[in-house]
Amino acid sequence: MKILYGVQGTGNGHITRARLMAKALKKQDIEVDFLFSGRPVEQYFDMHDFGDYQCYKGLSFVTESGRVNMLKTAKRNLSAAIFTEVNTLDLGGYDLVLNDFEPISAWAAKQQKITSISISHQAALKYPVPKQGSSWFDELLLHHFAPVDLSLGCHWHHFGCPILPPFVEVPDHVQQLSHQILVYLPFENADNIAEFLKPFSQFQFYVYHSVKPILPLPDNIHWHGFSRQGFKQHLAQCGGVIGNAGFELASEAMALGKKLLVKPLLGQFEQSANVAALDLLAAADSMQTLDRSKLFRWLKAPSPKPISYPKVGDALAIWLKSGQWHQSQSLCDELWAQVELPENWHKRQ
Repeated sequence: MKILYGVQGTGNGHITRARLMAKALKKQDIEVDFLFSGRPVEQYFDMHDFGDYQCYKGLSFVTESGRVNMLKTAKRNLSAAIFTEVNTLDLGGYDLVLNDFEPISAWAAKQQKITSISISHQAALKYPVPKQGSSWFDELLLHHFAPVDLSLGCHWHHFGCPILPPFVEVPDHVQQLSHQILVYLPFENADNIAEFLKPFSQFQFYVYHSVKPILPLPDNIHWHGFSRQGFKQHLAQCGGVIGNAGFELASEAMALGKKLLVKPLLGQFEQSANVAALDLLAAADSMQTLDRSKLFRWLKAPSPKPISYPKVGDALAIWLKSGQWHQSQSLCDELWAQVELPENWHKRQ
C-alpha cells in the first residue's frame, strides 16, 4: 500500500498528529509520502520524521493580535495558484490519500477519483458536538475546504458520535512543578503576553513564540523560539498550560494531567467550538482577552487527573492496512472502550 498524506501546515497540532501517524504507519510497513501546505517552507522545523516531504502554498489564515483578519485572509487566498497546485499534483501510483484538513491533496484526490480519508479534529465538527458562534461561512468551509470520501474526526469525548479519541503520545517522565507554567499563545502580540504575565512573580513562565518582546523581560518570564524538544520538556514538567484553544495542545495537557487556561483565536470557528466543548466538560478555564483576574484564579486551582487515551495512531494504521475503510464504527467503539473519562464529564455530556 502506498499513501499520500496531506497535512495542513498552518498549525503545529496538525503536524504533531502527522508525526505520530508517521511512526504508526511505518510499523505497518506502509509506504507514505507527505505533503504540507499553508506555511512558508522556511517556517517548518523538526521535520525529519517526514522524509523527503513536499511543500505547497495552499490556503492559510492571516491573524493579527489574536484575531483572524478575514479581509487579508481573502486577499491572500484569492489567486489562481491553488488551482495550479491542485491540477499539477499527480496522484498516480497512490492507493489512498490521507488528509488532515489539507486542501491541495483533498481536491486533487476528488478530481482524480482516488479514495481519500480525513483524519482531523475538523472532521469531528461535522457531527453534533459542542459548537458556538458558527456561521454559514464556517459550515461551508468545514465541508468544502478539504473534501474527502470518508471523515474520521477526533475529539476529547465521543459525545455519542462515531469519532476517535485524540492522538496523543505521553512521555515517560512527567512531573508536576506547580510554579512552572508553559505559555503558547502564537497569535498574540509578544509584548502583550509579557505584560500579562509580569505581575505574577512567584511563578516561572516558559513562553514559546516566534517573536521576541521589545520591552525587557522580568526574571520570571523565560522566552523561547519554537523548539519541539524544548517545548515537550517544559510541557512534561510544568504545572499548567496557557494556550490558544487549539485541539492538540489541549489533548496533550489532558493526557498529562495539566490544568489548562485557553484564549481562543477570535474569528476562528474551530477554536470557538473547542472552548464550547471545554466549558461543557469543565475541562479547562477560558478567557476572551488576556484577563489577569482569570489568570490569578486559575493559578491557584489544582491540577486534574491525567486521562489515559489509547494508542489511536497504531490502531488506525492497522485499520487502514485492512482496507475495510467504510467500517469505522467498530474502530471508534474499540478505542473509546479503553478510555476512562473523568466522572464529571459523564454528568455534563
